Amino acid sequence: MIGWGVSILLLLGIIGGHLWWRRRYHSLALGQITEPAGLTDALRMTDMFTNMPEGVLVTDHKGVIEFANPTFCKLFELADDPKGKTVMEAIRIHQANELIERLREENSVVQEEFMLPNLNERFLQVNGVAIREKQGRHRGAILMFHDLTQLRRLENLRQEFVANVSHELRTPLSIIKGYVETLLDAEADTESVSHRFLKKIENHSNRLTFLIEDILTLSHLESGDTGLDRREVNIHQLVQGVMDGLREMANKKEVRLENNVPEDTCLFADSQRMFQALNNLVENGIKYGGACVSVCATQANGELDLCVNDDGPGIPAEVCDRIFERFFRVDKARSREMGGTGLGLSIVKHVTQLHGGTARVDSKPGEGAYFHLTLPIIKPEAEVAQTSS
Repeated sequence: MIGWGVSILLLLGIIGGHLWWRRRYHSLALGQITEPAGLTDALRMTDMFTNMPEGVLVTDHKGVIEFANPTFCKLFELADDPKGKTVMEAIRIHQANELIERLREENSVVQEEFMLPNLNERFLQVNGVAIREKQGRHRGAILMFHDLTQLRRLENLRQEFVANVSHELRTPLSIIKGYVETLLDAEADTESVSHRFLKKIENHSNRLTFLIEDILTLSHLESGDTGLDRREVNIHQLVQGVMDGLREMANKKEVRLENNVPEDTCLFADSQRMFQALNNLVENGIKYGGACVSVCATQANGELDLCVNDDGPGIPAEVCDRIFERFFRVDKARSREMGGTGLGLSIVKHVTQLHGGTARVDSKPGEGAYFHLTLPIIKPEAEVAQTSS
């Protein structure tokens, strides 16, 4: 996907160039610029817009198209120049028309993604920004269209490949585990070489199983087809359930678990997905933290901030931004020794984003780690309408 920063810079450059070009053009028409350089600069600016690989559309304050480059016409298979028509008359894409209407009121860069209504399944991303005078009066809008079709197809191929391979690996792994468990039960001498070898095979089979399950979960979350079963969830009880399930692991490592979430804290969320995210965070705290892992919650501005923290060695500041990446490990050797797959925090991030929230970590070496999940509390309007009907 095209980065926000690049799109913003391109849009601002187009706005400046378009306003400059229009001013120079009118000056030429009025005879205020007589030197050949004025015409040459205007033609160069027009050539720049014409040869851009992104589709560029410029509209006036009424939504009438003033300029459309050849890439735009190619994206929407337009035989004629759409200049002088409205967006709905030219391309009949209501998302683009709605974006132009939003730009009448909004000053920030607006982004939208949609699929063209044809049989080719073409995906476009559009970034739009309003053109305003110094007094704030709306003069029009500039839209930049990026063709994401190839990127989406590659993403779908990757997801299908990962899912298919993971499913195919499940069967042989389950057979290997079954035979190993049978041989271990038949081996009476736990100190024998064969027993030690079988335990190694069992441990690594379990690691592969955990890895496959995490890959399938992450692939499912990334597909965008994951539906959330949103209900009112008591977060205190949910956290307590997580801690009860991990109590045995915590006791073995002599880690204290503290549930500091107020008993009346509720969130409109998918309890199963939230349990999964919190379980990953608390389990990581037990594995890599210190003597205590605690969960607390605060509410402000219509959001709930869930914080899972430990008093362990902490995370270096330079890797905090990468901690939620797939397969990223702070200490690779220790993580593998503990049986980590490197996907747990990535699953946490995706679950949080599915709920419309954000995930971040605050940590310093020697001062523990604080993982924050910030989630909207208020029930979405669409859900309210559905439950009331």
